[in-house]
Amino acid sequence: MIRITDTVKHLIIINVIMFIGTIAIGHGELFYKWFALYFPKNDLFQPWQIITHMFMHGNVAHIAFNMLALWMFGSAVEQQLGSQKFLFIYISAGLGAVFFQLAFYYFHYFSLQSSLVESGIGVSELQEILTTNKSARQFSAEQMKNVQGLFDVYYASMVGASGCIMGILAAFGMMNPEAKLMLIFLPIPIKAKYFIPGIILLDIISALTGQSFFSPSNTAYMAHVGGALTGFIIMWYWKKTQFNKNRWY
Repeated sequence: MIRITDTVKHLIIINVIMFIGTIAIGHGELFYKWFALYFPKNDLFQPWQIITHMFMHGNVAHIAFNMLALWMFGSAVEQQLGSQKFLFIYISAGLGAVFFQLAFYYFHYFSLQSSLVESGIGVSELQEILTTNKSARQFSAEQMKNVQGLFDVYYASMVGASGCIMGILAAFGMMNPEAKLMLIFLPIPIKAKYFIPGIILLDIISALTGQSFFSPSNTAYMAHVGGALTGFIIMWYWKKTQFNKNRWY
């Protein structure tokens, strides 16, 4: 049985406390309003959400799966790297996940906005439509589709430790490339050096096509990619400079 390490244990406790607070206070809405990460153009966005959303979860299955992964892979990584390096990867991967997901949202948002402006709808009018959900004009089918896309991004919220855990998973894979892993829904052992890149590739495909493979359709796929890539870059740098005075302690 995998021994749970101290930092992993503390992270799990924080996540569980936040989840209990979410369901026990404010009918499941107050904690979301305060601590989930909202699209920065939305008035609900607050700077602290960049960190707090990493400790929020949507439902029991969401937190259970993430905490199981944190226990399994996080404990192994912390044992190999130590608590400081483990925590550095964990938080950095969470920030990398935010950067990738928000960049993806912004690209999508401004692409839709540009199409709507070209069709004759002003930016100020679009902002009013988004904040009031009202409009005096009639939309064409294409305009309506684009407006709905804007709504989806504008009111999107992000919660979960998945980005952090993907960074830890990438670190685990780089240190244990021959370790055999498998999905619950695909119980076939696959070496980590193939398994982890495969998961990242599926996330990229899901983000670009909207086709979900093993995750719920509302998953922030690019957050997974950003977290994994951040973990990979950190581990690559540490490995490259392990005998260099610039290495991180």
